[in-house]
Amino acid sequence: MKSGIHPKYNQVTVTCTTCGNTFVTGSTSKDFRVDTCSNCHPFYTGKQKFAATDGRIDKFNKRYNVENK
Repeated sequence: MKSGIHPKYNQVTVTCTTCGNTFVTGSTSKDFRVDTCSNCHPFYTGKQKFAATDGRIDKFNKRYNVENK
């Protein structure tokens, strides 16, 4: 590899703006602020709601005259 052309790889702190969780990772940037992290994201916490999909299934069943079994 050529010397002097690669960006410096730093140890940075990532801060979640929603819950305030912080963790350290490596990046070429200085600092990170994220909207959601694995600590507060609904998919990872198990609090994900499937309300939007329920309406879609009912709409499909009505459109194609499918009976619920």
